[in-house]
Amino acid sequence: MTKKLKSDIMLILVTVIWGSTFIIVKNATSVIPVYNFLFLRFLIAFIVLAILYGRRLVNIDKRTFIVSVLVGTMLFLGYTFQTLGLKYTTASKSGFISGFNVVLVPILEAFFLKAKLSKTSWISVILAMVGLLLITTNVDLKINFGDFLTFLCAVSFAFQIVLIAKYAPSVDTISFATIQILVVATLSGILSFIYEKPTIPTNKTVWFALILTGIFATAFALTVQNTMQANTSATHAAIIFSLEPVFSAITAFLVAGEVMTLKSIIGGFLMLLSMILSEMPSKDKLRA
Repeated sequence: MTKKLKSDIMLILVTVIWGSTFIIVKNATSVIPVYNFLFLRFLIAFIVLAILYGRRLVNIDKRTFIVSVLVGTMLFLGYTFQTLGLKYTTASKSGFISGFNVVLVPILEAFFLKAKLSKTSWISVILAMVGLLLITTNVDLKINFGDFLTFLCAVSFAFQIVLIAKYAPSVDTISFATIQILVVATLSGILSFIYEKPTIPTNKTVWFALILTGIFATAFALTVQNTMQANTSATHAAIIFSLEPVFSAITAFLVAGEVMTLKSIIGGFLMLLSMILSEMPSKDKLRA
């Protein structure tokens, strides 16, 4: 098995895990405050990684620490907007809108990494905007507050993906991921104590969500993402992550019976099409 194929398989596994947790997080945050949930989730993830890779953290260099904090801040904003958005929108819609970051990645690469944006990428952006409009607007064309928060989540995650692609090949990816997780736990804990009344949950459903998301969707998934993205480009990873809303919608249907309207289904199809199109080789790339 080639290194690239192994990376693709592991990133797909990560995408399945992320997509299947939308409805679980939505249910958990109806019981426990958002920042309280994020603090405990990422604290669990950090403890797991610290136990497994504590020696690496002791020897972390200054550059790795600084870029980890930067990417961790983007990760914090992404999860904050996503988790807050889930309080006001459905899990299936959240999954599709979060997936919009796949289209934003080539644009950010073009702007920050000076990569040329192809005609195909521009077409994909237009398709995605149309799809996003269909998914997030009601009959009176008003955008749901939760949908707007989730869009900000997509922007944050797009920055995170591009930054990982930029820095992962030159740093210790385990330490890189672990410090990111610590940053999210720290910021979430601070905001929880300021704006909420943090508690230790007694609800078994919440603990199931915390353990599942903390160990598998955070510690495992983010370590795999940071490690495997060192072997591929941001855009290639992004097209794999475009499968996330599909798994989100399937899980929301199976677990909660959420059914998307025809307008939302068409919008979701256009977004998925745009995500795929944004990563396909264009004539510009072929000529190059």
